[in-house]
Amino acid sequence: MPSPFPGMDPYLEHPDFWQETHHWLISLIAESLVPQIRPKYEIAIEKRIYEINDTSDDNDNSLLVGIPDVAIKRQPNPPEVPTRSIATATLTIPTTVKVPAPEQIKQSYLEVREMANRQVVTAIEILSPVNKRSGDGRVTYLKKRQSILGSLTHLVEIDLLRNWQPMPIVNNSIKTDYRVLVSRSDRRPFAELYAFNLRDSLPVFLLPLREEDVEPIVNLPELLTSVYDRAGYDYRIDYDREPVPSLSEENQVWANELLRSTGLRDN
Repeated sequence: MPSPFPGMDPYLEHPDFWQETHHWLISLIAESLVPQIRPKYEIAIEKRIYEINDTSDDNDNSLLVGIPDVAIKRQPNPPEVPTRSIATATLTIPTTVKVPAPEQIKQSYLEVREMANRQVVTAIEILSPVNKRSGDGRVTYLKKRQSILGSLTHLVEIDLLRNWQPMPIVNNSIKTDYRVLVSRSDRRPFAELYAFNLRDSLPVFLLPLREEDVEPIVNLPELLTSVYDRAGYDYRIDYDREPVPSLSEENQVWANELLRSTGLRDN
């Protein structure tokens, strides 16, 4: 059963699903591109590691949104002090506090390389909360992004998250829920922006390679449908609940009606 939404399913943005969705989408993009670019090019799944100091007590502001609990190491509770060793003293009760502890966040991205010389021709990024939220993760990503934009490498940047700050674009006031940026090295500072909202279908676009080569198609609607099917989201997502992050009031009314019409919500 496919997603009931015509484009991006906002329920996939929930922290319980996003990291998994990111992983599936990266893998399926790579799988779909290999037959289209071989034998001149290869595609590699690379990993970037962010070390984030989480100093926030507010889960809404934490940079670790989207990281499953099982991925975060938790220290065991301190052992109880045997009472016999302190029989003559009265213990002072301490206040429990939280100290900054670095957490490693691993994020995958794709590189399209020429087989002959291993040169990176195109970088493909799917943004995650760590990229879009203010803080160390965003600073790290923006430095890498700027490095690519100043090189001969093409950049494809896929943003399927409504929350937080979009990546900077010069002199552009376009505001949409989602966007895909295709920055060709030979056309900079100009780039192709596919801007779309919750009610729109996802874009289908060409992946830039060398000028003399036929550019492969990235069919984002088909890929996300495949992610939804392979991950079994149709029976794992509870559409009776509101999505996280929440929708605007107008989109919430629309989404409720859509879910009722498809039989996924009773009221």
